[in-house]
Amino acid sequence: MIKRRDLKKLREKMVKEQIEARGIKDKLVLQAMRKVPRHFFVDEALETQAYADHPLPIGYGQTISQPYIVGLMSQLLQAKPGMKVLEIGTGSGYQAAILAEMGLEVYTVERIENLYSRAKNLFQELGYKTIKTKLDDGTLGWPEYAPFDRIIVTAGAPDVPEPLVDQLADPGIMVIPVGYLRKSQNLWKITKHKAEVSKEELGGVMFVDLVGRYGW
Repeated sequence: MIKRRDLKKLREKMVKEQIEARGIKDKLVLQAMRKVPRHFFVDEALETQAYADHPLPIGYGQTISQPYIVGLMSQLLQAKPGMKVLEIGTGSGYQAAILAEMGLEVYTVERIENLYSRAKNLFQELGYKTIKTKLDDGTLGWPEYAPFDRIIVTAGAPDVPEPLVDQLADPGIMVIPVGYLRKSQNLWKITKHKAEVSKEELGGVMFVDLVGRYGW
């Protein structure tokens, strides 16, 4: 078990060596990653590895992403406090907590019931009561609350789900891993501006599958 007095040091070390050292400069992202207690979002048996430079299993074939990837995707959103963001793939809940600490209005969708329930309870325990959660097929988005200023997808898709493009505000930004082959994914930044949708490929990544009607 991690000693309470060591937690702040571990978070600071993680941000300095894994996040800032790799070029993440967004102040909102850095502040959030210094504050959110990442060890609460992993199984107790893996608590001592929570701040290490790699992903960790959270059960049901899912993972909590490497801290750097969380920081990178959060920065790519170019978000400002008060924006409405849709997250597809709640998983452990860590990414949603980071977004909430950045001052965003967070809507997060998870398809696995046990992960959904665990994250929802954890949000309440940690005081993230404004994060809205939904148990559903994330590839369908959350049309009742659309459009979203920002969308972040934390699982790899064979292509960009059409409903998510439709639910992206104009102007708006979506960050999503895409790969027509499961083991060959690229991180895409999708931008919608004046009804035109463009994409920028930002390099290789590896995520679990985005499963659903518009996924695998």
